[in-house]
Amino acid sequence: MPYLQFDTSAAMTGGEKRSFAAEVTERYAAVMGTTTDHVAVSVWERADADLHLGREDPGPVLFLDAHVRRGRSAERRREFALAVMDAARAHWKIPKRNMKVVFTEHDGDQMMGYDRVGDERTADEED
Repeated sequence: MPYLQFDTSAAMTGGEKRSFAAEVTERYAAVMGTTTDHVAVSVWERADADLHLGREDPGPVLFLDAHVRRGRSAERRREFALAVMDAARAHWKIPKRNMKVVFTEHDGDQMMGYDRVGDERTADEED
C-alpha cells in the first residue's frame, strides 16, 4: 500500500495533477508487479522558496517521498524513480538535476487502508 508524495514548485492545474497521479500509479503497478487499487498519490504544489536542492539548476524542483513496502529490490526502485522523473520532465520540463526521490521502506503491517493491512484484506464493514 504505497504512499507517493510529490512536492514541486512546477505550476500545474488540478487536471494535470490528476493525470500525473494516474500515470504514476500505473507505472508503480507495472514496475512493482502489483495492482493499482491500493496506490496512494499526492501532488503538492509549493512556492519556489519552499523547496531547495543544493545542486539545482534554474527551473522548477520536484521531490518524491515514496513510502513503499519493504522488500522491493534496488533495481525496481531505481526503475520506478527514473520513470517518475522522466514523466515529470515530460509534463513540466523539470531539469534532471532538480529532482530527487527518497524511498522509505515499511513492513506490510505498517501500511493500512480501511479494508486491508498490508496484503491482508479485512472484512468489509458497513458505513
